[in-house]
Amino acid sequence: MPYTIAIADDEEHLAEAVAEYLAGHGYDVLTAPNAAAFRALVAERRIDVAILDIAMPGEDGLSLARWLRQGRAGIIFASASGSAMDRIVGLEIGGDDYLSKPYDLRELLARVRSLIRRLDAAALTAAPAAPAQDRPRAAGAIRPVHAGPWRAD
Repeated sequence: MPYTIAIADDEEHLAEAVAEYLAGHGYDVLTAPNAAAFRALVAERRIDVAILDIAMPGEDGLSLARWLRQGRAGIIFASASGSAMDRIVGLEIGGDDYLSKPYDLRELLARVRSLIRRLDAAALTAAPAAPAQDRPRAAGAIRPVHAGPWRAD
């Protein structure tokens, strides 16, 4: 099953170009022209990565990111505002990455792939390990010895 990427950007021509490029690389891509439409998409579908414009009319990408942080989706900000302060605020409120517009689509793709690798690795390490008694033992491994309330490894 392909990863799902949702884009919230009021520059619809840019969002469509990005969606077409990412879809061409095997991703399922959804677009929304504003935060309200984005929230509706997320209510219907689980997303893996969100690409958010910060300066959208109405609710901005920063507040959308705060809302998204309640889930597991990765967040990449893609904004025309590229000042150091904007990048810092975006990353501090929960963004995983930040690109300043205009950006190269190949760089965006590389950042999406990198973020998905990190999310997948985090999901694997967050999975509970099997209890020690249920894990297979290597041949010749030392087994613990129990004597009443005492245990020796």
